[in-house]
Amino acid sequence: MIRYVVTPADPRAHRFAVACTVATPDPQGQVFRLPSWIRGSYLVRDFARHVMTVAARAGGTAVAVERLDKRSLRCAPVPPSADAPLTLEITVYAYDESVRKAFLDERRGFFNGSSLFYAAAGRESEPVEVEVRRPAGIADGPAWRVATAMAPQQVDADGFGTYRAAGYEEAIDHPFELGTFRTVDFSADGIPHRFVLSGRCDPDAERLAADAAKICSAQRALFGHEPALDHYLFLTRVVGAGYGGLEHRASSALTCSRSDLPRAGMSGTPREYRTFLGLVSHEYFHLWNVKRITPERFARSDLGTEAYTGDLWHYEGVTSYYDDLMLLRAGVIDAPAYLDLLAEAATRLSRTPGRKQHSLVEASFEAWLKYYQPDENTPNATVSYYVKGALAALCLDLHLRQHSSITLDDVMRELWRRHGRAGKAVPERGLERLAAELSGLDLSRELDAWLRSTQELPLAALLEAFGVSAEPRAAVGDADPGGRIAAKAAGATLGLRLKPGELAVAHVASGRAAQRAGVSGGDVLVALDGLKLAPGLWPHRLLALAPGQRCTLHYFRGDELLSAELTAEAPPLDSWTLTLATSPPAEVLTRRKAWLGA
Repeated sequence: MIRYVVTPADPRAHRFAVACTVATPDPQGQVFRLPSWIRGSYLVRDFARHVMTVAARAGGTAVAVERLDKRSLRCAPVPPSADAPLTLEITVYAYDESVRKAFLDERRGFFNGSSLFYAAAGRESEPVEVEVRRPAGIADGPAWRVATAMAPQQVDADGFGTYRAAGYEEAIDHPFELGTFRTVDFSADGIPHRFVLSGRCDPDAERLAADAAKICSAQRALFGHEPALDHYLFLTRVVGAGYGGLEHRASSALTCSRSDLPRAGMSGTPREYRTFLGLVSHEYFHLWNVKRITPERFARSDLGTEAYTGDLWHYEGVTSYYDDLMLLRAGVIDAPAYLDLLAEAATRLSRTPGRKQHSLVEASFEAWLKYYQPDENTPNATVSYYVKGALAALCLDLHLRQHSSITLDDVMRELWRRHGRAGKAVPERGLERLAAELSGLDLSRELDAWLRSTQELPLAALLEAFGVSAEPRAAVGDADPGGRIAAKAAGATLGLRLKPGELAVAHVASGRAAQRAGVSGGDVLVALDGLKLAPGLWPHRLLALAPGQRCTLHYFRGDELLSAELTAEAPPLDSWTLTLATSPPAEVLTRRKAWLGA
């Protein structure tokens, strides 16, 4: 057995102490390796850069440690006469508040094993024991507790103690939450589920539990009420403003804004709460799609270097299609609200010039370079495999429903049967081949166009065949997400977007007025036609412009005041509204009801 002991040694300095003990180390010198990336987040993050100190001992005697590369260490051989286990001891700086790394202060602790646990090379399949100890130097306030989906072995009432995992991969796939938190319990498909809410919040627990239970139950029904689970946790960090999630085999780590949670007496499903439920749905769907229906190229990775695949549109895009669809199937939103969500996705895609430069497969393959390292030019250079991937999945689902006897549901269930349940990773383009096999259709032309080219997706035509009208319109300011809206569109546009609440330019669209005039991302606007600008005034100033009107823009680049002459343009029809057709033919109505239930 490999044994890890995790101690929140110095919360105020954000330092975990971690000891890894190997009872019978390699007689040639035990090698240890720390992952460079975490499954579910496709960027090399080099977790070893947060390791502050390294030492090793055996039987009370110091053992020399040699660095092999940025993530690998080798301990000197332990003499057989020592007859003692080898212990590697490290100190890790933990002050990353995301769901991907580790965090520790005097209020809270959180860690993924990939940030703290060096793997003993050659011993990755051996059972693992993880002991979590109480933090040092924290005596005031409520007692800390531990929350994790890892199987407890011997823990106290607060969860401190030892846990067991079948091997290294499982040990790093169960994040730990430490601190003071509140819990919200519910049952889905007879399985205990729990929200662990860290941070100041007072949600309507009954509403949250009821809605989450419906979503999780609907997803489990899709996959035949499998797999069996002892329990599932949503480890949720609640902050003033934030959003994100990362999937794990029996839990997910989430970040949400305080305003995203339901409040007592709240009516309907406000946009913020709907966004949170979509996040819950997305990460829960990964319980199948990614965690068990796993790409072959990821499964064989040792997490040291990039694992390239052109199929992230499947693993993230298909999941993004189902996350909102499951809100509809669960009954927490209605069909018009669901169509608004689809319209918002179509709008985000239409406003991304990079869709004409980068195919979905290229965006998937180059996620390691582009998606997780965005800059002001990213919207011009690439496309989101989440957003376009979800819409490509929609196209595939509607095409299958219209031209065959199967749906995307059937494809996902068969992926579960052949791969997820069987523990067999999915080869490249596995979903594409399976969809063609099950449907009996030659899908090569459609899939090549949707996935491997930069052609526009045929959303309007496909939706029309299902009794849904898709109409493009001009945006009503930068904050317009798409969907149904009654406000008046801007009079003109300059082809740039500002950072929320600021006058700094976030993005300049390719080929549009601002780019032609030399305005760049990061520039800070000062005045338009000699009148001072303010963040709240910008939409009103655009409303007053007319297409073709010349104007002068003053802005700072660094500490230099610059100006540019621009010609205002008509707002592009890049915002979508989707509505249910009122009197579709009977065949179309039947098709729509099978898809939307409406």
